[in-house]
Amino acid sequence: GTIHLFRKSQRSLVGKLTHEFRLVAADRRSWKILLFGAINLICIGLLLMWCSSTNSIALTAYTYLTIFDLFSLVTCLISYWVMMKKPSPVYSFGFERFEVLAVFASTVLAQLGALFILKESAERFLEQPEIHTGRLLVGTFVALFFNLFTMLSIKNKPFAYVSEAASTSWLQEHVADLSRSICGIIPGLSSIFLPRMNPFVLIDIAGALALCITYMLIEINNYFAVDTASAIAIALMTFGTMYPMSVYSGKVLLQTTPPHVIGQLDKLLREVSTLDGVLEVRNEHFWTLGFGTLAGSVHVRIRRDANEQMVLAHVTNRLYTLVSTLTVQIFKDDWIRPTLSSVPIANNILNLSDHHIIPMPSLKAADNLNPVTSTPAKPSSPPPEFSFNTPGKNVSPVILLNTQTKPYGLGFNHGSAPYSSVLNQGLGMPGMGTAQGFRTGFANVPSRYGTNARGQPRP
Repeated sequence: GTIHLFRKSQRSLVGKLTHEFRLVAADRRSWKILLFGAINLICIGLLLMWCSSTNSIALTAYTYLTIFDLFSLVTCLISYWVMMKKPSPVYSFGFERFEVLAVFASTVLAQLGALFILKESAERFLEQPEIHTGRLLVGTFVALFFNLFTMLSIKNKPFAYVSEAASTSWLQEHVADLSRSICGIIPGLSSIFLPRMNPFVLIDIAGALALCITYMLIEINNYFAVDTASAIAIALMTFGTMYPMSVYSGKVLLQTTPPHVIGQLDKLLREVSTLDGVLEVRNEHFWTLGFGTLAGSVHVRIRRDANEQMVLAHVTNRLYTLVSTLTVQIFKDDWIRPTLSSVPIANNILNLSDHHIIPMPSLKAADNLNPVTSTPAKPSSPPPEFSFNTPGKNVSPVILLNTQTKPYGLGFNHGSAPYSSVLNQGLGMPGMGTAQGFRTGFANVPSRYGTNARGQPRP
C-alpha cells in the first residue's frame, strides 16, 4: 500500500469520548459516581414502569427529578475530568467552562421537562383518566430515598456552588418565611431551618409531600383531578428552582462580571493607580471564567523612568487576591516633549531684496474709486465690507517671497506687483482696459480687442 508520511491519525468522536472516559474512570473517586449512576438508571427504569401502570402524571413529574439527578452525576464526572486536564494551546484558560456548560444544560433540560408536564397536565384537565394508586406511594418513597441519598452522598462541587451563588427561588423564600415563624416559637430549630436550605433537597421533600396528599385524596374520595394539580405544582416548583441557576450559569458563559465583586475590583484598581510609577490604568476587563474563578486583563501606563518588572510585580500582587487568572500589559509613557529648533535662519530670509512689501492704500484714496460690488458707496459712510479696493483698517503689510516660477511652461509671469499700480491700471474695473500687470507668453500681440472707458475700440 501507499505510505503516507507526516499523516496524523484522526480519531472519531466516539473514540475521543471513550479515551476521555477511560481517563476519568482511572481515578478511584469517580468509581462512586459511576456506581450511583448505574443505580440511578435502574431506579429510572422502575419509576417509568410504575408511572405507566398507575397512569399518574404527578409521579412522572417526580421521576423527572431522578433524571435530573443523573445529569448532576454526569456534571460531577465532568468536574473531575476538568481537574485532570491541563490548559492547552486551544483552551489556554483551561477546561473549567465545560462544567459551567454542563450545569447550564442540566438546568435547562429540567425546565424543558417541567414545560412538558405542564402541557400534558393541560390536556388532562379536559379529559381526566383514572389513577391507580397501587404503586403510587411506593414509587414516591423510592424516588425520595434515592434522590436524597444521592444529593447527600455525592459532593457535587459545581451544583453546590451554583445553589449558593444564584438567587433564591420562590420556594426557598416561602420556606424561609415559614421557618422564621417556626423558629420564633421554637428557638432551638434555628440552626436547622434558618440557614438557606438546599434547593434540591427542598424540592424533593415538597414533591414527595404533594404525592402523599394526592394518594390520600384519591384513596378517600376518588378525586383524580388532584393528580393533575400535583403534577402542575411539581412542575412549577421544578421550573422555579432551576431558573435562577440557569440564569447564573448563563451569565458565566457570557463572560460577565459578577455583581458582588464589582466594588472590590474598583477598590483594587484605585489602589493600583496610586502605586509608584503608575500613570494610568485603562482597558480593564474582568469576567468569570468558571465557578469561583475570575479572569481579567488590564493595561497599565507607567513613567519612562519606572521599573517595569517592579510595577508588574506590585500590580499582580494587588489584583491576584481576587483575580486568579490575570494578564497585565505594561507600557511606558509615549509622551514626547516638543524641542525648539536650533537650526540657524537662512541668509536669504533676511535679504530684503528677495521680498516685496505691498503697501496698503489709504482709505481716503479708496473712497474716490468705484467699488466692484453692487452696493453703492456713500461719501459719508464707510466703504462696503466686500469691496475689492477696501482692505481692512488694521491689516498689516503682507510680505511675499519673490519667486519667479513658471508652471509647466505656459509663460505666465507670477511676479508680484504693487497693489496701487494694479488699481491705477484699472484691474477688474468696469469699462477700463486690460491691465498690463499680467504678462503672458503672447507679449507681442497688440491689445486690439480692448475697449476704453467709453466703450469705443482702442486703436
